[in-house]
Amino acid sequence: MTEDVENLILEHLKALRNELGDFRADTSDNFMQVKARLRSLAERLSLAEKGIANIHGDHALIQLRLDKQGDRLERIEKRLELIPA
Repeated sequence: MTEDVENLILEHLKALRNELGDFRADTSDNFMQVKARLRSLAERLSLAEKGIANIHGDHALIQLRLDKQGDRLERIEKRLELIPA
């Protein structure tokens, strides 16, 4: 009788070990998929950040050019005496 109980316990332990192995494999696969998706997202985010940085740089250049044009216009207006000096 005790041998039957030992065999039953052994069978349950083997089943649990197999289920645990399957769970680990599934979890590992899922984790790898999540890591790959996060890596892809980080790459896209990096590209977006670079794009935004480029936009900021372009905006700064445009503002600089507008300031220069404003200064030139003001000098022209002064020369033509359209505004008081």
